[in-house]
Amino acid sequence: MLIHPNIDPVAISIGPLAVRWYGLMYLAGFMAAWWLGVQRIKAGFAPVTREQFDDLLFYAVLGVILGGRLGYVLFYKPDYYFAHPLQILEVWHGGMSFHGGFLGVLVAMGYAARKHRVNWWSLMDYVAPLVPIGLAAGRLGNFINGELWGRVTTLPWGMVFPGAGPLPRHPSELYEFALEGVVLFAILWWFSSKPRPRGQVSALFLIGYGSFRFIAEFAREPDAFLGFLALGLTMGQWLSLPMILAGAVLFVWSARRG
Repeated sequence: MLIHPNIDPVAISIGPLAVRWYGLMYLAGFMAAWWLGVQRIKAGFAPVTREQFDDLLFYAVLGVILGGRLGYVLFYKPDYYFAHPLQILEVWHGGMSFHGGFLGVLVAMGYAARKHRVNWWSLMDYVAPLVPIGLAAGRLGNFINGELWGRVTTLPWGMVFPGAGPLPRHPSELYEFALEGVVLFAILWWFSSKPRPRGQVSALFLIGYGSFRFIAEFAREPDAFLGFLALGLTMGQWLSLPMILAGAVLFVWSARRG
């Protein structure tokens, strides 16, 4: 049995100013995406120029933050936040939805594609391999915060989390770090290193993330205010199923178009 290190969520504190690890993880994810995107441009695997990439990254950041927060508010706790609207702005306390951030990025890339006259599917195929490292950073932020812990387990690496009772639980944040972050990144980076039919890299991202998230949710404790939903699945699993289906349809459609 392991004990959660109970890391102080505040990384740096100067007077009233507090810099939290959660925010630093997001910053690290965006920086990693920027660096990887530049490498793709240098290798000739990008539909945008270096200057255009800086512009679309700005829109992507807005899409992640605004979409992720609004997605959490609408998908998970709409009644609470409609009663406390000012708390919607308190993103430093956590509460971000990947699926909301994903929708936000789709909208942001749609705007960037139109602005720079770039094919939207080509742009999404370029962006998709840059995303998993950011997802990995976000899961590390969850682990540092000691949130989104897993279900009770008897496995030797079960971990006791502060605020989760005395029983050891799956460190599900680290499972998602490995699957949605490291493994998905390796798959997409390899797959996109050769020319593919337009839309297939995006399709593989949808299938890969949706599948890994669906699997990891079996070890993750569902949100107390939601619990299990229909068929004993969690909200994260229900939101992932449309991604898997859409990815499979897109992959087949893209292959047939060549």
